[in-house]
Amino acid sequence: MENLYAVVVTYNRADFLRNLLDSFARLDTAPARILVVDNASSDHTPDVVARAAAAGLPIQYERLEQNIGGAGGFSRGVELALESGAEWLWLMDDDVEVLPGAVEALEKFTPEYSCMIGRRYDANGKPFFWQHHFVEALGIFLPVSRDVFRHSDVFRTNVGNFEGMLISASVARNIGLPDPRFFITWDDLIYGWLAAQQTPVVYVNAFVIKKVRAQRQVDLGLRHLNDSSDLSRRYVMRNRGHVAHYLRAHGKFNRAGFAAGTALTFLKELVRLVLVERTLKGSGALWQGWRESRTILADAGWKPMPPLPVYPGSGTRSD
Repeated sequence: MENLYAVVVTYNRADFLRNLLDSFARLDTAPARILVVDNASSDHTPDVVARAAAAGLPIQYERLEQNIGGAGGFSRGVELALESGAEWLWLMDDDVEVLPGAVEALEKFTPEYSCMIGRRYDANGKPFFWQHHFVEALGIFLPVSRDVFRHSDVFRTNVGNFEGMLISASVARNIGLPDPRFFITWDDLIYGWLAAQQTPVVYVNAFVIKKVRAQRQVDLGLRHLNDSSDLSRRYVMRNRGHVAHYLRAHGKFNRAGFAAGTALTFLKELVRLVLVERTLKGSGALWQGWRESRTILADAGWKPMPPLPVYPGSGTRSD
């Protein structure tokens, strides 16, 4: 892959970031640049980045003045990568590590596909469950029940994931930057959905990422539920407002279906609280987020993120 840029967003997880940067050093083929966007961390993140750069990793570091969330961090990171001439962008959080051979494994699929997500292991080294599809009529993503790689190494999906999503610069310019208004949650899913409006988005049968941060989870067979936080619960509901606007912008909003999807999302989060976290104390955050989503929905001036121009020296068309 020409001019592959890894875009990493981090916030107060310096030790996880160190592990990720160490894993980049072990790659058989390294990215041309590792762009680290720091959401104003208050820990020793700058020292970790400085040591990795001194050891020879091709790091570009940008420390933001304030925490603008994962969505804001990825928005800035994609912007910087495109301005610098990236042809491919590999987007990932700070609590994963990349596996040796990952770049070569993904590169096999790049002649045919411009947006893809590789497979992941969990913190225990077991395959991490992820095979989602965004149901536009409901405005929610649902798991796929079958073994998606039984007959092919490629599964057509329509959502993204910022734990290793690979996207070409031309597609990223066409759909615009990740939307910073999400702050956290839904941003990567919708970014992949936007890409799927223009090009096939695929989940590929190649293990390229390992999650390092262990999470409590419950296996429900068809779906795994991980632990969460009140902040995440709030934004899961709040960002339904932005999801609705994106569906409207593409002529795919169904009022009754979306209302049902919102109720199902609320119910899913309640089930997560009861089964994984053994409490109902986070239900207030869900109600707060739902109220905020109504305000977003009522914003008549809301507009989607715009497409981007071709930056000088990028050498790639945007159409």
